[in-house]
Amino acid sequence: MDRLELSQLTRILRECAGEEEGVDLDGDVLDLYWMELGYDSLAILQTTGYIEREFDILLDEEDFDEADTPRRYLDMVNRVLDARAAAV
Repeated sequence: MDRLELSQLTRILRECAGEEEGVDLDGDVLDLYWMELGYDSLAILQTTGYIEREFDILLDEEDFDEADTPRRYLDMVNRVLDARAAAV
C-alpha cells in the first residue's frame, strides 16, 4: 500500500475504536476534529499502532498534535509513506 485513503482510515477507526452513535464516518468528516467524531487520544493511539504495523512505518509522536482531523492525520501518514517510497 502506497497511501492511506480516508476509506481505509475509517475502516481502521471502526475496527480499533468503534463508531460513535450518530456519527457518519462515511460522510464529510475530513475536517472534523477527532472529538467531534467521538474519538479520544487513546482511540487515535490504537489506530496509529494498527497503521504502523499494517504499513510497516513509524510515525513521529511530535506530529500527532497537528494531526487533529482525519485530513491532517492522512497527510501525516502519507508524508511518511512518500518519504519511504522516495528512499527506495
